Amino acid sequence: MSTRGDDPGAEKSSGEMNPINTTIIDVESKLSEKENDSPSAHIDPAAEKRLLWKLDLTIFPILYIVYMMSFLDRINISNARIQGLPKDIDLSGNRFNIALFVYFIPYILLEVPSNMLIRRVRPSWYLGGLMFCWGIINMCMGFIKTYEALVVLRFFLGVFEAGVLPGIIYLTSMYYKRHEYQTRMSFLFSSTLVGGAFGGLLAYGIAHLDGQKGYAAWRWIFIIEGAITAVIALVSIFLIVDWPEQCQFLSTSEKDLLKRRLAADGNETCRMDNLNGFAYKLIFSDYKIWLGSLIYMGIGTTGYATTFFMPTILLEFQWTAASAQVHTIPVYVVSAAGMLLAAWASDRLKQRYVFILLGSIIATIGYGILLGQAGLSRDTKYAAVFLICLGGYIATPIALAWLANNVSGHWKRSFGSGLQITLGNIAGIIGANIFLTTEQPRYPTGYGTAFGMLWMGTLAATAMYFLMRRENLKRDAGERDSRLNQPVEEVSNMGDHHPSFRFTL
Repeated sequence: MSTRGDDPGAEKSSGEMNPINTTIIDVESKLSEKENDSPSAHIDPAAEKRLLWKLDLTIFPILYIVYMMSFLDRINISNARIQGLPKDIDLSGNRFNIALFVYFIPYILLEVPSNMLIRRVRPSWYLGGLMFCWGIINMCMGFIKTYEALVVLRFFLGVFEAGVLPGIIYLTSMYYKRHEYQTRMSFLFSSTLVGGAFGGLLAYGIAHLDGQKGYAAWRWIFIIEGAITAVIALVSIFLIVDWPEQCQFLSTSEKDLLKRRLAADGNETCRMDNLNGFAYKLIFSDYKIWLGSLIYMGIGTTGYATTFFMPTILLEFQWTAASAQVHTIPVYVVSAAGMLLAAWASDRLKQRYVFILLGSIIATIGYGILLGQAGLSRDTKYAAVFLICLGGYIATPIALAWLANNVSGHWKRSFGSGLQITLGNIAGIIGANIFLTTEQPRYPTGYGTAFGMLWMGTLAATAMYFLMRRENLKRDAGERDSRLNQPVEEVSNMGDHHPSFRFTL
């Protein structure tokens, strides 16, 4: 795939060249003294297919489990809440909301610094070490005696989980072409749904341990799940891949093939390997990063709010605590299936924005039902929860992959994914504080705020789509070729600012 192939309307056969393309390639050739031949012209399709299978089976299984446990350990407090936690350590008033909120303070502040650090170390040790630390902290929550201890441990849980998602996005995006990435990103993100379903099932089973060894059921939730995380972390250190240039699971010929595939997708020409004043200017003036953050923040509020409060919401539908735990499972299963189907279609059609819009429309129907729920049956309200989660989880991973598709170069991706998740996770703070106990069971503030944030994100996506579409047209017309007249060190460090880069819509 050539760098011009990301917009379907801009695709050309390998034999076609227009004067603009020829001019750009001639200048790049003089600057870098490299061949004009397209890297994709020498790629064996069979070897490429084998490499992709090897990448998929090596990279994602362990990262799937890592992120699933990260999500499970983040939200298991919602399962513990309906198993007696508020009564034992006094979570009256808004104390539960504060315990949720405090997690996001370090989680937001440390994501960009974490991505700067992981760039300089081996991801296997870094991510595995973070996982071990948060597993131990999660176990410790099972032994707390006071509300203050819960708040402190939730804070440190946020410290050690902060680097997980931006690090995973950054690492995995360095192995794949852009239109191979959405399906894999959504597969990874489906781990949150599996984690939510598994958490509900596990909490249902753990409820039967109530009183064992003198510990309440909610304590066993933290102890058992934290211990599982810590054990997996020790194994993960040996299974998580490192950067492509460091990895040991690829042969020399496979590394060369990987490099040529990424070069054909634009990653070789559109690099950003030096973090200097010029790079900082391009990073922080890039509208895509800021709009991508608003998209993730707006749509992500739906995911966080429903995840944190779904057991509580279902409890308000007059199910018992145990039954409410079990009824979360089908919601997560349906959402996971819808997410993966949308991801496959998004990669197949090479479209991102359309599926973000689709997810928002589905969730809007669900919010409409619950905002006007007076007189509706329990089954109707339960169906609305399905729609909200399905719509939110279709759109959220696409928002993450969409930005990763449209920033190029090591440092641009490092800052891009870090900033998006940093600002986007303000959604966690919002989601943790909008469902008020004084408004149960209808929660108008909760549903209304989440609905408004959803459409803020959708409008940001609309703006990003039209701005990138306009920029692609300008580059096709040669209106950005003057950038190639800048000093060589700047041309070779432009990332996606390079005029040969085309944005994925």
